[in-house]
Amino acid sequence: MKPQFIGAVGVISSSLAEGRALFVDSIGLPLVQSKGTNFLHSDRLKGSKYFGVWPLAEAARTCFGRDSWPEGQTVPQLFLEIEVESPEAVTEAASELESKGYRLLHGPRADPWGQTVTRLQTKDGLLVGISYVPWMHRKSGPRTRRPRRFRGRRTPRTRGRAPRK
Repeated sequence: MKPQFIGAVGVISSSLAEGRALFVDSIGLPLVQSKGTNFLHSDRLKGSKYFGVWPLAEAARTCFGRDSWPEGQTVPQLFLEIEVESPEAVTEAASELESKGYRLLHGPRADPWGQTVTRLQTKDGLLVGISYVPWMHRKSGPRTRRPRRFRGRRTPRTRGRAPRK
């Protein structure tokens, strides 16, 4: 497995109202609710690719196909997703983890929003995803504006060319 970066981290809250009260209303994080879900998130916080508040019922539905967390399974409080280089790398990572004795909550799958992910849960309850989210791997495009230090310095003779150093 070749981890690329930590793609997402977030808390698992017992309810949307509790998560919103703390992280949006009290702390002031600019989280938005995903359409049709109770998932709050932002991909615009400095220092983070993606932060979310995931209600436990939705985490249970995603991992187990039901609205409640299974009895006897540690209730998670945090999720962490490690990005790998491709959807195929998610499948390879799943096989590698299983060969090392880890039990996956679900095998690799493609979600409707484009993420390919497999998840496991640690003995401490942490939900760990090995994931590929296409938009997190895109390189930023070319600059649409010149850097501030060059603005206003172009002459008709140098227009269109980079200034000499």
